[in-house]
Amino acid sequence: MVSEPKAMIQALLQPWQQAVEDPSEAQRQVLQRLLEGYAETDYGARRGAAQISSIEDYRTAFPIVTYQDLQPVLRRVMEGETAALLAEPVEGWALTRGATGKASRYIPMTRSDLALRARYSPRALLNYVHRTGRYDILDGYCLIQTSPSEVGTLQVGDRQIRYGYSSGLYARQGAPGAQLRLVPTQAEIDALGSGQTPHDWECRFELIYQRAKDKPVTMLVGVAQNMLKFGEFCRRRHGVYPKEIWQMTVLVPTSVAGILTTFRPALRALYGAVDLVEMYASAEAILAQQLDERPYVVPNYDGLLFEAQTRRGMVMLHDMYRGERGSLVVSTPILPRYRIGDVLMCYGQPYFRCLGRERGYHPLRFAFDRFLNSDWESVALMLR
Repeated sequence: MVSEPKAMIQALLQPWQQAVEDPSEAQRQVLQRLLEGYAETDYGARRGAAQISSIEDYRTAFPIVTYQDLQPVLRRVMEGETAALLAEPVEGWALTRGATGKASRYIPMTRSDLALRARYSPRALLNYVHRTGRYDILDGYCLIQTSPSEVGTLQVGDRQIRYGYSSGLYARQGAPGAQLRLVPTQAEIDALGSGQTPHDWECRFELIYQRAKDKPVTMLVGVAQNMLKFGEFCRRRHGVYPKEIWQMTVLVPTSVAGILTTFRPALRALYGAVDLVEMYASAEAILAQQLDERPYVVPNYDGLLFEAQTRRGMVMLHDMYRGERGSLVVSTPILPRYRIGDVLMCYGQPYFRCLGRERGYHPLRFAFDRFLNSDWESVALMLR
């Protein structure tokens, strides 16, 4: 780490902390910054972005959209018409896997968008270090279990633009600014190829084990499901649990609902008496992370605009009341009023949990799971 890690971490966390204290003002400023960018695009200009000054006008002019809604304009971007949706040149594409394991969404990234991703990627971990005073863990290595950040290239006009999985991109973008020592490096993971079959993951897990087994690993960042699979791999292939190899302090899992409830017992069984710090992220953006010891996430109000479709209509996320549920709508430098497809529940401002996807049985499954785990607060809120 740098010679004064505390001052560096405080500077990185300050914008988020200030936004949480006054989310209304923070969101007003974010809206204006986003509109300035949207006004430079065909998509935004047609909707009068330059003349909009309030959230009410923004909602009137800009419809809520899904990935499917945006596919025609995204195809135009891929064909080289950058200004169709973007105010800056494309720097890369983030992709994510769907339920079948195949890539389901390609999200363009610009310089401004990448800057936000780099700022938010280490936020959950650095906030944990800051609030606990455990700056010593930054002297160790950060184990990563990510997908490749470089999978291939897309032809965008006359340029070849790289694309990769969002988890790998977050590791590559966030580690340098936070001065984290990754093991293995993201480049080493990328070198194994882009496959997503069980065999491909066995090869990645073996690389991770061999590169990290003799190093002082103090933290782990990755997808929660991969953390579980890696722990099982270590036991099956090498006859040891991760907790027998490393003395980790903190795990930062992401990408699934119920991390701090359903997944906690299994992760601690594999990795020992570690703290869990949740990060809520998708291919579109890093949306929120855990603020304190309470098992909830707090949105990144300092750079993204958050709304929710609730039973009482469209509201700002920071205006939701305790126990209220809503479908998340986020605006990023790339995506205006984008419906993520997740249902969030407010646990009293500024705390939220993702209950799962909009469609299907996810909220009911969440309620049943909370009943089985004697989480009576969540059960009571779900029944309101």
